[in-house]
Amino acid sequence: MALCCAISNEVPEHPVVSPTSGSIFERRLIEKYIIENGVDPISGKELTVEQLIDVKTTPIVKPKPPSATSIPAILKTLQDEWDAVMLHSFTLRQQLQTARQELSHALYQHDAACRVIGRLTKEVTAAREALATLKPQAGIAQPPAGIPQPAIAVEAGGVANQPTEQAGMTPEIIKKLQDKATVLTQERKRRGRTVPEDLVSHENIRSFHTLSSHPGLHSASIPGILSLDIHGADTSKILTGGNDRNATVFNKDTEQVVAVLKGHTKKVTRVIYHPDEDVVITGSPDTTIRVWDVSTSQPMQLIRAHSAAVTGLSLHPTGDYVLSTSTDQHWAFSDIRTGRLLTKVADQGATGGIALTTAQFHPDGLIFGIGTSDSQVKIWDLKEKSNLRFFAGHSGPITAISFSENGYYLATAADDACVKLWDLRKLKNIKTLQLDDNYEIADVCFDQSGTYLAVAGTDVRVYLCKQWQELRVFNDHTALATGVRFGKHAQYIASTSMDRTLKFYGL
Repeated sequence: MALCCAISNEVPEHPVVSPTSGSIFERRLIEKYIIENGVDPISGKELTVEQLIDVKTTPIVKPKPPSATSIPAILKTLQDEWDAVMLHSFTLRQQLQTARQELSHALYQHDAACRVIGRLTKEVTAAREALATLKPQAGIAQPPAGIPQPAIAVEAGGVANQPTEQAGMTPEIIKKLQDKATVLTQERKRRGRTVPEDLVSHENIRSFHTLSSHPGLHSASIPGILSLDIHGADTSKILTGGNDRNATVFNKDTEQVVAVLKGHTKKVTRVIYHPDEDVVITGSPDTTIRVWDVSTSQPMQLIRAHSAAVTGLSLHPTGDYVLSTSTDQHWAFSDIRTGRLLTKVADQGATGGIALTTAQFHPDGLIFGIGTSDSQVKIWDLKEKSNLRFFAGHSGPITAISFSENGYYLATAADDACVKLWDLRKLKNIKTLQLDDNYEIADVCFDQSGTYLAVAGTDVRVYLCKQWQELRVFNDHTALATGVRFGKHAQYIASTSMDRTLKFYGL
């Protein structure tokens, strides 16, 4: 009596018996079924390949079917197979077209809903601002300057609408800034005597190559990543700001998106990851600065310090205040805990169409640098709100500035294809890194030890400080590189680009 496979109902070439159901199977078919389902197809009980029992049978020679004994019959069989494949392909194309139409309709509905929500949010914001303006005239008492006001109302997304009046820098705030600067100066001098043991050597920097590339952090319909920062304590967390009006937190180790921060009405051009907390700060041409809680992906504060596009952000070393610059020719100093604007100062030299383009705190936090669209780099005193010094030498708008951790060097970049290094002790330019003609520079950054300098633009370059020697050039991006940062002890380098990718380089 012939044995038949319980799955195909044909005589098996390699028969096996299932101990759970006692049924006969073709080994090839039952192994595939077990791999996919892990159970006996007849009894439904758990079954493994190792449990199958081979059945010893004499080989069976299958006769050819009569229909396959002539050339016309073979051609007919091939024609039937071809027709079946074509019909299946046609069915798949129909299903694909239907899915495309449904997706297009869903995207259209989503876009329309977003536009309606945006319009309603603007109307609600305008109404609340008008209400806030009318309340003092109605005799409602206002708390003294320096004391946080309760939220007047809540914007869409849960952000408190803050007043734009300056609260002023109280003596307590100034003392807090001074005390922090004293501590940081002492720590920096102590660290400056030695190089961290875990710091990657410049020979290893030369051997860096691309470790990974991640194109899925921001929308493909509005491509481009515009800004980058790394969490100071946990350097596996990466923050990016995109052309799609969102900021994204990405975990390098798990290669997963941790949070997508939605709320800005225009692109996110500046981002800061708080060095000690799971908090990020974002700036946008929509004139707002937003403070976010990463764990909930919700905004904590909305800071309205400017009347035009925000162009620069820098977190004070205390971790409680943020410096911002804008095309409205002002720099502002705000409290990220309460969302209050503490002080706002106009750059008297910025007249006409001259705008402030970038900002960065000195490691001590008592002075800071700003760049302007008329090629100047200015050093300001935070407490006195006075311009201490300006550095001239670039021939295009300043695109990026960065203070070295030792506090002695300042790197500046502009649209003139060069990076200038300034000695803050001698107040002069000590080195100019002249790059290729038409080279665009979007970002410069020192590592945490002040040993290396990275430049992002047409490509990504790494220099050895003091000798200012070029160590490595990365040409992996297919568009302008917009941001670059070092991981802890320069163990890796991260860069972002208008090609929508976040790339990591290392050994």
